[in-house]
Parts: sequence; structure tokens; C-alpha cells
Amino acid sequence: MANAVLTLPISKINEMKTHYECFLKPTPPPGAVFAAKGPSYSITAYKSGKVLFQGQSGEQEAAKWGIAEQTTMKKGFTSHNSLPQNISQRSIIGTDEVGTGDYFGPITVVAAYVSKDQLQLLKELGVKDSKHLTDETIVKIAKDLLHTIPYSLLTLPNEKYNKKQQQGWTQGKIKAVLHNQAILHLREKIAPVTPECVLIDQFAEEKVYYRHVSCEKAIYRENVYFSTKAEGIHLAVAAASIIARYAFIKAMDKLSEEAGFTLPKGAGAKVDQAAARLIRSHGESSLDHFTKKHFANTEKAKKLV
Repeated sequence: MANAVLTLPISKINEMKTHYECFLKPTPPPGAVFAAKGPSYSITAYKSGKVLFQGQSGEQEAAKWGIAEQTTMKKGFTSHNSLPQNISQRSIIGTDEVGTGDYFGPITVVAAYVSKDQLQLLKELGVKDSKHLTDETIVKIAKDLLHTIPYSLLTLPNEKYNKKQQQGWTQGKIKAVLHNQAILHLREKIAPVTPECVLIDQFAEEKVYYRHVSCEKAIYRENVYFSTKAEGIHLAVAAASIIARYAFIKAMDKLSEEAGFTLPKGAGAKVDQAAARLIRSHGESSLDHFTKKHFANTEKAKKLV
């Protein structure tokens, strides 16, 4: 799990404080403007301008606000030095997920296979870290990718997500199971071709990942590597991220149509207001279909209602 650090002006920090309003801790540490605890990340913003992001999706959250000055790796996480030599030029399967930090919408997980002779083509299509792409650009690139590379897309509806969560599954376990299934599906799809390795955009320590999937009927273990910032290591992960984001955008559009108004992404104050509006128009029971109910937004929305 990596810790990312940004240096931001106080105006931006105050903007962040409003954005993470529903996740604010009542008592921030000394010298801090605010501290927030999200579903899979924690943030501490200091008066000095330094903002520390921690947790499974800490780097992902940090990327929304700027380019991290530094990243420190915790014990057990793969460093880039331990990856296969020249991995960026190899034929591999890459995996990534989208939607884990969003109150509305499903989790989408994609495994994508990119052979080394397709790398230049993907660069020409504009494939890169999806965090640096607009939704409009992602949709355009994804439509090309769907007809260019083999992939496996898994979308977990909120009804199933909430059921698993109520059964005691953590979000980490849910993600691990989906990643494993996507890899297995894609491996079968591209057979008899064998990828040189599999690169997972890391959200858990390797031993934790395999503990999460230990009860699955089949587990993919052959030449599997884990790394944070994997989208920048191989285009297969970047492509997987773009397709996953595209699927998430489409799912959000469909849910917005069902709701009768545009559902916002993320988990900030606007999301609380939208959830309250949803409760008023469709009833509290509708949250099971539209949202990840265990998020703090649920109680915030109920209070607004």
C-alpha cells in the first residue's frame, strides 16, 4: 500500500475539505486543516500545504488532485525493481478496476491482453493512464480497444455488491475475486496463446490477495505480479483501466436514466444530495440497486431527507 504526498495551496485544500465532507473525522491531528477516512483511503491535509493520502486507493485519490511528489511503499508490496526485466515490452495480461470509491454505480473489473506487436498501435490510439484522460476521451479510445485487443469485463451490480458486503466480504476480497475471475476468463479466451506474465494494478499485498481468493474453485497463479501505478508500467493495464472506466460510465448513464436525473460520481457532498433526492423519488429501498449502501453517504442522505 503506497502513501502519496501532494503540496497544494490552502484554497485547494479547502476545496478538498468540502469534497470529502461526508468522510471528515471530527478531530483532525495537530497542525491539520482536516482529516478524512473514505471507504479505502484516508487523507490528512496539513496547514503547511502537505496532503498525505494513504490506503488501498490512496494513490488513486491523490491523482484526482495533482501529481504526487513522493510515494513510499509499505512492506510486502511489489516495487518496480522486482518486476520482470523489460516488462513494458512484453506480451502480458493487465488488470484494473473502476468504481470502488464511487457511491453510485457498480464495480467494473477488466483483464486485457496486449501482445508486444500491438504496443505501438495502442500508443497511436492514445492509450495511457486513464487518470489523465477525460471521460469523453476514454469513451473514444475504449470503442477502438474493444475491437483491437482480447479482454474480459466483469461488472458487479450493486445488489450483489451489497449482498456480499452484508455477508462480511470486504471490498478488497470482492476486488480480488473479480480480478482472479477476469484473468481466468481471458486466459481461456486467448488460448492456446500464453501471456508472458500477468500484471495486477495492486490494491492489496500479494499474500492478502491470495487469501481473499483461497476459496475460489480456480486460482490463477502463473507468473502473476503486483505493482502500484501499473498503468504506467504496461499498456495492458492502461487499456484494462480505460475499458473498465468506459463500462462504468455506461453503467452510470443507465442508472441516471433510471433515476430520472444525473447521478454524480465520487462520494462527496453532491452525492449525498443526489442520494436524498433518490430516496424522495424512489424510496429508501432503491439504494440497494443504485448504491454501495455501506458508504457513509447513506446516513448523510437519510439525514437530509
